[in-house]
Amino acid sequence: MVVATHSPVSASQGAGAGSNGAHIELRQVSHAFATPRGKLPVLDSVNLNLRPGEFVALLGPSGCGKSSLLRLVAGLEAPDAGQITHNGAPVTRPDPSRIVVFQDPTLLPWRTVRDNVALGLQARKVLSSQQQRVDEALALVGLGEFADSYPHQLSGGMAQRAALARALVNDPQLLILDEPLGKLDSLTRLAMQSEILKLWQQAGFTVLMVTHDVEEALFLADRVVVFSPRPAKAVAEVPVNLPYPRHRGQSEFVELRQQLLGHLGLHDTL
Repeated sequence: MVVATHSPVSASQGAGAGSNGAHIELRQVSHAFATPRGKLPVLDSVNLNLRPGEFVALLGPSGCGKSSLLRLVAGLEAPDAGQITHNGAPVTRPDPSRIVVFQDPTLLPWRTVRDNVALGLQARKVLSSQQQRVDEALALVGLGEFADSYPHQLSGGMAQRAALARALVNDPQLLILDEPLGKLDSLTRLAMQSEILKLWQQAGFTVLMVTHDVEEALFLADRVVVFSPRPAKAVAEVPVNLPYPRHRGQSEFVELRQQLLGHLGLHDTL
């Protein structure tokens, strides 16, 4: 049985009071990909409201459009219809306040861990005045002793920690996680789940996370949103009213797991 390694916090608190998190709202968002055969719809009239400091996980079939939704929220693409707002202002382009962590750490192999983490500050031309934030971010994810190492010298879990530090150094209001633990071995993945939970509760940002792991969603999130096959619609929202730390074997956790599997159409097979 794995639990988060921090003091108990109520589910309603989350990172909650005094949060630095963003308020994100999607209203009737639809999107399609251009293909040689015409438009391929991927999102269909999605409505979603993320409260400041909330941790929301998205579940759904592979290829249904979840990652596309994350790109729209990040401002990497514009929706074909509908609107996305960040603290009431339309999302029209990428911004350091909304940071994406992908499944692959995408560290630059010729740069040290410290220099990889510093990329955002360097791009914004504030590194010289905010160098201490790089060391703070590395300490936060437990990589202070590996600051001068190169990506090839890191394990998979350490590389993903470096990617998280690169995101956190920008002091984001919204952390967007696109299957960030999907390529890690099972033990490292469990440990990283607890690390993400701890970072979220310490920093108070809002989190929007895509995962295909039902237990991961329940272990981390305040609320789980289930999407249909493509074009994706939100077909269910399941509040996770369990206090932290959560125990995967507790009866309420198991009941929520069965509920989510049912929404995913897997209740007859598991």
